[in-house]
Amino acid sequence: MSHWFDTLTLWLSANPQWLGLAIFLLACLECLAIVGLLVPGTVLLFAVAALAGNGALGLSETLLLAFSGGMLGDCLSYALGRYFHQDIGRLPILRNHPQWLSSAHSYFLRYGVTSLLIGRFIGPLRPMLPMIAGMFDMPFARFFIVSLLAGAGWSVAYMLPGWATGAALRLPLPEGFWTEAGAIAAGVALVVGVSVQGSLRGVRHTSLLTAVACLALLIGLMLSWPHLSPLDQGLLSLVQEHRAPALDTLMVLITRLGDLTTQLAAALLLCLALLATRQWRTLCLAIGTLLGTALANSALKTLFARSRPDVLLEPLSSFSFPSGHSSAAFAFFLLLGVLAGRGQPPRMRLTWMLLASFPAAAIAGSRIYLGVHWPSDIIAGAILAACICALSLTLAQWRTALPALPEKTWWLLLPAIIALLGGITTWQLSAGLQLYRY
Repeated sequence: MSHWFDTLTLWLSANPQWLGLAIFLLACLECLAIVGLLVPGTVLLFAVAALAGNGALGLSETLLLAFSGGMLGDCLSYALGRYFHQDIGRLPILRNHPQWLSSAHSYFLRYGVTSLLIGRFIGPLRPMLPMIAGMFDMPFARFFIVSLLAGAGWSVAYMLPGWATGAALRLPLPEGFWTEAGAIAAGVALVVGVSVQGSLRGVRHTSLLTAVACLALLIGLMLSWPHLSPLDQGLLSLVQEHRAPALDTLMVLITRLGDLTTQLAAALLLCLALLATRQWRTLCLAIGTLLGTALANSALKTLFARSRPDVLLEPLSSFSFPSGHSSAAFAFFLLLGVLAGRGQPPRMRLTWMLLASFPAAAIAGSRIYLGVHWPSDIIAGAILAACICALSLTLAQWRTALPALPEKTWWLLLPAIIALLGGITTWQLSAGLQLYRY
């Protein structure tokens, strides 16, 4: 397998004109029923994404090709399940591995449509769930809409790291960049590892351990940020090199969702919904997470008084470390992820946290794209929010586990939040976005 992998990557390096087709086909195979379980698609996609980032393809092209290939794999899997129905289990390879079908079958029966959204990020389930949806005659329109949403997040999560690595290898980055990037990546991996392993093994007070790990990493960032110039300059130059007028408006629209007024309105809406449904412990968790993050962020900004990048012609007046947009967005969406995972198995709780990180990461990433924050500001804001959220969760369930939110609370909460964010987006578009000046 290693020899075959090396041969493929070397051939694509010598023939970059075929790289786009390779990305499309690999994404399709990774999401295709049964085949996706046999092909090491994750490793291959990272490798071809790195080749694309090395100058062969732009980021938007890479993401679009992966998204399109993944959607084709989903649709073919759905059609396969729709055609064979229950007879799919008689196929030779599934007769020899019945656990592949049974695990996806049980997961789909338990979580329904949501399983297509969450299972897209769980390797063994990703290629099988669309086929199960076809077996159960899920309406194609509903399946297609959910797959569009899941596929968009999947393409970013699976292709962006590889593409960014390839682009970073191509640029003449400052000396010390890779050392600093490796140290921060190791710190983030340690925090994630503590949370994931503690959750999977049922360790008591995993949230407290996570909070301690986040605090240690945050202190490390606070002590070292004056020496992170190579990392900040390198990542900022990497992002600014790929600026495009078509993306400017989108990024400003995304960053507006992290503005103080928007986040304050969303926080108040969440707290009012919890108050109206008398979810007192959950309300305390929400207040502790959101208010605690805001106060800690303001205190750190005043303490460090770090200047923003000089990308803007009219720099913003407030200080940059840590990013308020990043900390507020991660605090709000991680809180929603925590609430969505209450009462569910560990893997589901972790998957909800992963999904909750995507909109927060989009808001945080828009700040780097617009040149409003240094990358270390964004990382510090996310770690700060994770620390406060984990600490608040620890206090909220010190004696007994926090119960799952009733279904009626979610029916009140989710439409209200979606309507709020959608209304703000529509208003911004109709009023005309005020672009930052460069």
